[in-house]
Amino acid sequence: MFTVIFGRPGCPYCVRAKEIAEQLKTARDDFNFRYVDIQAEGISKADLEKSAGKPVETVPQIFVDQTHIGGCDDFEAYAKENLGLYQ
Repeated sequence: MFTVIFGRPGCPYCVRAKEIAEQLKTARDDFNFRYVDIQAEGISKADLEKSAGKPVETVPQIFVDQTHIGGCDDFEAYAKENLGLYQ
């Protein structure tokens, strides 16, 4: 499975989401991810809203296999429930 994390510099929730993804990558052979800096890539919240299919107020915005999961807390809950993340 492939996860994309859209975040920005200086965001503690973006850092946390990357840490969770790193843990999953280490623990699972079938997990990989890409972190996208929305400022460096010129991606707006409006762009993320189009991909997510709903209003986006915060970052990170996380997609697992192109399915919108939500933000950091949503991703952590998803990973614990579905991917065997133990914290």
